[in-house]
Amino acid sequence: MQKQLPQHSEIVTNDWVDYNGHMNVAYYVLIFDHATDVLMNHISLDQEHRNTTGGSMFVVESHIVYEQEVMEGSTVEIDTLVLDVDDKRLHLFMTMREAGSDVTAATIEIMILHVDLNTRKSTPFPIHIKQELSELKEQHASSAQPSQIGRKIGIRKA
Repeated sequence: MQKQLPQHSEIVTNDWVDYNGHMNVAYYVLIFDHATDVLMNHISLDQEHRNTTGGSMFVVESHIVYEQEVMEGSTVEIDTLVLDVDDKRLHLFMTMREAGSDVTAATIEIMILHVDLNTRKSTPFPIHIKQELSELKEQHASSAQPSQIGRKIGIRKA
């Protein structure tokens, strides 16, 4: 049986709008971070996990692509794909869209590391969590792979 990932949504507040009249880049990151928390809670990498095991998640790399402005009052929705998982790492891809739209506002590709908060070093996922992440990866493998995955930044030379 496939376990549906909950979709995260938020409303862009006035405090998040910058001098250009659209949502500031910092708040894209905040919303993607909130969506990551929703995923972590869904797979039991939550506060109880942190309290009982000392295990948590650290983002070690991310790449954001901004494709469309988001304005004050807009509701944005985040879809999450589990691209890959190993004993200690989780590779995610998230897409932000305005609610009810198929137009991508932004994407983020994230590498997350499971860490022991006592030693501040990477540690393997608990077996049941790795199994759930592996199942999500298999479910998401049939999804169309977004073109933004693996992009690098640079100025193209003519």
